[in-house]
Amino acid sequence: MAFALALPWHEGEHRAHELLHVYDMDNPTLSSLAPRAGYRLQNDPLLAIGTVDAQSRPWTSVWGGKAGFARPIAQDIIGVKTVVDGKFDPVVEALVGGPGRIGGQIVREEGKGRMVSGLSMHLDQRHRWKLYGRMVAGALRKGLNAEENPEEVEAAGEEGGVGEVQLVVHVEQSLGNCPKYLNRKSITASTPSPKLVSSGSMLTHEARNLISKADLFFLSSSNADEDMDTNHRGGPPGFVRILDDKSSGTVLVWPEYSGNRLYQSLGNLLTTPKAGITFPDFETGDALYVTGDTEILTGKDASSLMPRSNLLVKLVITDSRLVKESLPFRGEPIERSPYNPNVRPLVTESNTAASLQNESASTATLISQTSLTPTISQFRFSMTNPAAYTSGQWVAMDFSEELGMGYSHMRDDDPRSLNDDFVRTFTVSSPPPPPQGEKHDEFDITIRRVGPVTDFLFGQERPGLEVPLKGFGGDFSIQPPQEADEVIPFVAGGVGITPLLAQMEETDIQRIRLFWTLQNTDANIVVDTLEKHSHIAPRTTVFLTGQSATGQEDEVQKIGKLGAKCLARRMRKEDLDVKEPNPVWYLCTGPGLRNRLLEWLQGKKVVHEDFNF
Repeated sequence: MAFALALPWHEGEHRAHELLHVYDMDNPTLSSLAPRAGYRLQNDPLLAIGTVDAQSRPWTSVWGGKAGFARPIAQDIIGVKTVVDGKFDPVVEALVGGPGRIGGQIVREEGKGRMVSGLSMHLDQRHRWKLYGRMVAGALRKGLNAEENPEEVEAAGEEGGVGEVQLVVHVEQSLGNCPKYLNRKSITASTPSPKLVSSGSMLTHEARNLISKADLFFLSSSNADEDMDTNHRGGPPGFVRILDDKSSGTVLVWPEYSGNRLYQSLGNLLTTPKAGITFPDFETGDALYVTGDTEILTGKDASSLMPRSNLLVKLVITDSRLVKESLPFRGEPIERSPYNPNVRPLVTESNTAASLQNESASTATLISQTSLTPTISQFRFSMTNPAAYTSGQWVAMDFSEELGMGYSHMRDDDPRSLNDDFVRTFTVSSPPPPPQGEKHDEFDITIRRVGPVTDFLFGQERPGLEVPLKGFGGDFSIQPPQEADEVIPFVAGGVGITPLLAQMEETDIQRIRLFWTLQNTDANIVVDTLEKHSHIAPRTTVFLTGQSATGQEDEVQKIGKLGAKCLARRMRKEDLDVKEPNPVWYLCTGPGLRNRLLEWLQGKKVVHEDFNF
């Protein structure tokens, strides 16, 4: 009976653990092909596979399409036999390609054999197993077996670039990984028809577009010539950001989300700062293969580039290949991982991100809470260090000291909390007292109870709560109309009225046309607003939806008595019929209503507040 031994950490992994303050953890990697890994391998439809080329550059590819193409064939030996892009796939080229090796000639390794790392995956079932070993032998047969694949042979043709790779690997390590950031997909086989679109260190517009919609990529890294790792990184589409184009190559940046804290890939990058990545397009079968030089950023170095991130990887591309229909499979999306955080923009991409990159030394202290509806309250804060802010800006506060719960590997009851820094931005609903531009020591926010931070705020029974204040930002300001008869249409959804509240005193109310939609249960915020700002009532149309305890008629009549037009229904396109010429429309709503409004107002000038950060 063979026994699998746990392996020691290598130097880079030790450095990664020290850098990220992880201590006294055993390495769960086994020095053999675990039985479970063998079972998964023969039942998984995908195998991401990595190796290094003759220039010691790592590359990654993805093979498969249908379970059964890979399997154990002896003790710690696996075999792979599958259709591949035999023309442009860099891993195929590095392992079995090159002059004199096309056409089925067997490549037999001498000595240790080349490093091969793998990630066996079942995206539908959200399984993954990591493998590492050394190549024993391999071959690439040009074209396809006519008896096994008659239709594919006819479709691919002799010069179609399709090949069948056969690979034998001696497995030296295996490790099961959690499903945390796997976005579920249904995988089906498809014959490649590869066409090289672009190559080199600078990415084309088409390659950038593929990255922008990718919700996962596969990453291979090595510890010199001693160890190698292939794993996946998943998140929401767009989680990989393109920093800039240096003369040496396009720069990619991605956040390392909270994981199992083994840091095996990062450990490799600390000793050998090179990585090979594949971005697959599951819909088209296109693939972007890149290799490049990496840099790991932590703490303030990371947050100064991508706020709300403590750990980033930068990759400067040294070579790439964008290949149409390179992949032997397609994927149909089923469900995103519940652990995916929101996309984090770079400082260079977002005014909000730029404003949050430097922490403030000020503290915000809760003075009072005024309940307006069952789910909406107004909170007043004072600042230890008075600050200047302008109407229409937001304030950012850090609740991590109150709500941070430390490290947890998985938290299925609240999955997104694992990457939550508990920094929140709220629109300031109070106008800064005159004179404009001077520093002030108080501000209001009017917010809805919708998540852990607002739950915490609503639960404060007494004033005195102190939280770090990170600063003010944003520029959602209402500009004076240019024409004498021009109006200012403003569409608010629920608490989207707050930017207008802050600018009410400095805006020509006679020009405002307010369209405000909200639930019946929130009608009291309308009453409160119209009682405080009665001069805007004649220029306001309110749309109340849903049911309320007191009855729909009561709220409609109450708002109507205050001088506003109130309708017990949803807003419609025809409601936004403004007669005056060429106004600028201001929108402050949730993303669903905003998208609908942008369709209705197509061709018009629109300014909208962005709540996606």
